[in-house]
Amino acid sequence: MPEIRIDPLSGHRTIVAGERSRRPGGAPSLSESERAPEPIDPERDPFADGHEDRTPPELYAVRPGSDVADSPGWRVRVVPNLYPALAPADPGEDSAEPDGRGELFRSLPATGAHEVIVNGPQPVLSMADLPVEQVAAAMDVWRERMRAHEQCAYVQLIVNERRQAGASLPHTHSQLYGLQFVPAAVARERERAAEYATRTMGQSLLGDLVAEEVRLRERIVAIDDEAVLMAPYASRLPFQLMLAPRRPVPRFELDGPSGASLLHDGLRRLARHLGASPPLNMWVRTAPRGAEHFCWRIDVVPRLTHLAGLELSTDLNLNIVAPEHAAALLREV
Repeated sequence: MPEIRIDPLSGHRTIVAGERSRRPGGAPSLSESERAPEPIDPERDPFADGHEDRTPPELYAVRPGSDVADSPGWRVRVVPNLYPALAPADPGEDSAEPDGRGELFRSLPATGAHEVIVNGPQPVLSMADLPVEQVAAAMDVWRERMRAHEQCAYVQLIVNERRQAGASLPHTHSQLYGLQFVPAAVARERERAAEYATRTMGQSLLGDLVAEEVRLRERIVAIDDEAVLMAPYASRLPFQLMLAPRRPVPRFELDGPSGASLLHDGLRRLARHLGASPPLNMWVRTAPRGAEHFCWRIDVVPRLTHLAGLELSTDLNLNIVAPEHAAALLREV
């Protein structure tokens, strides 16, 4: 029977209706083009090793054996986004208050940071196709760049893979947004985590959730010494995954385990089950500046179904694969 499930971290509601996947054409799957995408053309790839002149000058790089900026031989490379959504703030300009267009039409300058992190020199479409050591190196640089923008109200690290999930370039890369405000979705999670800590004498909401999921074992996909990989209880889309540390840590950018090995394992499981790495969106949820009670996590959302009228009109998701079933299928591979 369909259920309405409430995400304990955000309060977001999802209708879980596994029976709908049995309707004609209802089962989530990859199209033929998604199963066999066009390979990256090395001559046209601006993120290829040796094409450093095709990007803006680098901001940071891991380049073993050399300290020459914008030269080949790097392992992970960071550059400004060529078409930034956020612009650096003018030090002499106060943009804290909306401009004076009246009560109905208000705006602020879109200031902050917008960077691209090239996850590796390998010309692949997905992080699943990188060696696990390369994934770990990329995630170390994610942390380094998040620390570089610790003065921001919130730092959002995202990965879009394949054009169907919003990637404009096929070579696997990440994007960092340094925001001067805390987005509403993050603020809601911060408030729920704080309320939970107040009710439970300082317990971690995500930490307790992970412990309960491990006890139940219904939605767990895999566990290692660093992290837990699971299908969230109120997954919004089929085969959504969440990675969380074994012990609660507020900020991803702090030293300690990153969960790189388990993240790579989860991405490989998705690829094996679906026949190829799917288009997906992935992001790091870390504590906003000043948050006292929080725990970082990584969300992975494959794009196997389309958002339709219900989702767009109500912000209520309809998931046609129960998280318990998705976890079982991924455990098998």
